[in-house]
Amino acid sequence: MSANQPEKALLRHELLAARRLLTKEDVENAATVLSRRALDLPELSGARTVAAYVSVGGEPGTRALLDALRARGVRVLLPVLLPDNDLDWAPYEGAARLVRAGRGLLEPAGERLGPDAVLEADAVLLPGLAVDGRGMRLGRGGGSYDRVLARLAASGAHPALVVLLYDDEVVARVPEEPHDRPVDVAVTPAAVHRADPVDPVDPVDPKS
Repeated sequence: MSANQPEKALLRHELLAARRLLTKEDVENAATVLSRRALDLPELSGARTVAAYVSVGGEPGTRALLDALRARGVRVLLPVLLPDNDLDWAPYEGAARLVRAGRGLLEPAGERLGPDAVLEADAVLLPGLAVDGRGMRLGRGGGSYDRVLARLAASGAHPALVVLLYDDEVVARVPEEPHDRPVDVAVTPAAVHRADPVDPVDPVDPKS
C-alpha cells in the first residue's frame, strides 16, 4: 500500500461528504455555469471527438455539456464499465439512448467501440473529486480512469485532459501515487484552472 493511500481516502471521504450536502438546485445551477465555461475552452472548441461521461447524483453536471457538444457536431464517446473496471466506449446518441447500469451509472445503449476508442479523442473529460495546482487529480479510487490515462500514455496520444469540479475542490495538494498522471485543466463555476506541473510543494494541508 502506498503511504499516500490513507491520505487519499480521507480527502475522498471529506469531499464526498461535502457533495452530499448540495441541493438539487445547487447541482443544477453549477452545471449550467460549468457547461458554458467548458464550451469556451479552446481544448473543446476545436475538438472533433470528446470522450466524456454522464454525471450522476451530486457530481458536477455534464449533461448540458454533452448535448451542447453533440449539437456542435462533436462526436461524443461515453464510457461503459467492464467487469474488470476497465472502460469500453460507445457513442452518445442523446439522453433517450442512455440506460441504467451498475453502481447507479448511466451508459449509452449504442454499439461498443472497444477500450482503445478513447485514443481517437481530442479531449477527455475525466470525473474527479479534486485537483491541485499541478493538475494531480483525486478520483473515486476505482482505477478505471487510471487505466484510461495509462492507455493514452502507452499509445503516445495526448488529448487535452479536463475535469469539472466545484469551487472548493481545487485544493492545495492532492496526495499522489507513482501511477497518477496530471490533467491539463480544471473547470469550476468560478474559474478555469490550468495546471502548472512545476508548482512547488506547498506545506498547506491538502484537506484545507
